[in-house]
Amino acid sequence: MSQFDIKKLLQSVVSHGASDLHLVSRSEPQIRLGGRLRPVNLPVLTGDDIEEMCYSLLTEKQKQEFEEKNELDFAIEIPGMGRFRGNYYKTMGDIAAAFRVIPVNIPSLDDLKAPGIYKQIVKREKGLILVTGPTGSGKSTTLAAMLNEVNLTENKHILTAEDPVEFIHKNKKSVFSHRNVGHDTASFAAAMKYALRQDPDVILIGEMRDRVTIEAGLTAAETGHLVFGTLHTSSAPGTINRIIDVFSGDEQPQIRAMIATSLVAVISQMLLPKTGGGRVAASEILITNHAISNLIREDKIHQIYSQMQIGQGDTGMQTQTQSIMKHYRDGFVTKDIAIQFANKPDEVKAQIGK
Repeated sequence: MSQFDIKKLLQSVVSHGASDLHLVSRSEPQIRLGGRLRPVNLPVLTGDDIEEMCYSLLTEKQKQEFEEKNELDFAIEIPGMGRFRGNYYKTMGDIAAAFRVIPVNIPSLDDLKAPGIYKQIVKREKGLILVTGPTGSGKSTTLAAMLNEVNLTENKHILTAEDPVEFIHKNKKSVFSHRNVGHDTASFAAAMKYALRQDPDVILIGEMRDRVTIEAGLTAAETGHLVFGTLHTSSAPGTINRIIDVFSGDEQPQIRAMIATSLVAVISQMLLPKTGGGRVAASEILITNHAISNLIREDKIHQIYSQMQIGQGDTGMQTQTQSIMKHYRDGFVTKDIAIQFANKPDEVKAQIGK
């Protein structure tokens, strides 16, 4: 009988206010606190310890899927404790696991101290809103808060396709249909293919990972739906390039035209370690206006950044450098952190030098 109890470990993650738990053989359990990994004061794990703990959370069907593919994504709710996103994988022949805490109480945009422009863009009737950033940058939380804002203020049918479903919204003014990819629908592409027959007003695509899903998302945004999606890109102009690059050369002019027409906003965010503990979000915000649309249509994506630098105030746009510099001036982040996490470290250095 193993000396480890997975539920006690997950409880300690929640009680410490940590975001993640890592179980890897030949290491003690590790938790991520304030963005940094820390070992838990427990013995080193073996592959058998991890297998016994991890299998205790799975259904027979999930065990079979993991044994066939050596990968498994799932979400689990433990009563009285909370929801977790789990990923099981293999390393050197042993099972390993990563768990992410999913807050049960969905934060509001005010809770996140989100820029005011977020409340404006979620009121749009149609278009594409992309929230991007590396893994663990709070994309899911920002999207949940945006959908929560719609739920509090509008009578809409909100359809989500996720792998797995993370935040479960309680119906307030809106009605949610949450779909788990692999269980409720075969794939993101399949979910999008049938979505328009399910009469949604708002669609969340958990990951825009292939051209079929991206094209379906753009089409839905053009045909009168508000579509939210995520990509693992670190800047707003880079996100537009990533989408265009998924398509072949002869298709790209049409895709640029679709993006120019339907893109509402790109929010690229990153979490920075905060002075004194915790983390703070630095957000690059691109809001599509007439000038930005023209640049996208004319294949002048490289000029978007300078438009974002000057398109302040009336548009709600900001570059990542501007967001980081605000946190630096407010004393939330140190000079070293500001430079280390910046997409354009030389720009941040120059501004700090002033």
